[in-house]
Amino acid sequence: MTGIFGGSFNPIHLGHTGLAQWIVQQGYADEVWLMVSPQNPLKEENSLLPEKQRFSLARTAVRHIAHVKASDFEFHLPRPSYTWQTLQALEEAYPTQEFALIIGADNWLCFDKWKNYKKIVENYKILIYPREGYDITSALPENVTLMNAPLFRFSSTDVRRRLIKGEDVSEMIDRKVHERILSEHLYETYRHNTTKNK
Repeated sequence: MTGIFGGSFNPIHLGHTGLAQWIVQQGYADEVWLMVSPQNPLKEENSLLPEKQRFSLARTAVRHIAHVKASDFEFHLPRPSYTWQTLQALEEAYPTQEFALIIGADNWLCFDKWKNYKKIVENYKILIYPREGYDITSALPENVTLMNAPLFRFSSTDVRRRLIKGEDVSEMIDRKVHERILSEHLYETYRHNTTKNK
């Protein structure tokens, strides 16, 4: 089974890769694809790196991690891309594979707001990882599993905030990713904009 772990990965950090590794090691999935989400043309975020840069950093982060890979599959789908459509397109492209959706507890608690959420629950396994402050107390459908995964307390938002301030993030992101962010001057534009707007 292939676990689909979607996100903007802006930037990818050790929480993302650590969780993906844990899921494979614990046997919840045979492999995990980190599905980098494309930019939404209807939504602007001034700290969002271009999708190809985010995907390239994700590939760097997983270069030595067995059974975990970065995927740009959604880049080639109509936009905006919804999870249901992505899962359907994956099934069509890889008819012999079984896919499971990996989401955080925060997303599960608002899952009824997702497009075609009932169809996702009916047709796919869902693996939920815990998020601090988001407790799931209600019963779960048979094909939905709350994993007893470790909590990774930092986020991409926190990594970006530190990068923009010029603070150390070496314990939060992969060494090669960190080197690339510095050498390619990524997020510096946002640091200058933030300084200008103060």
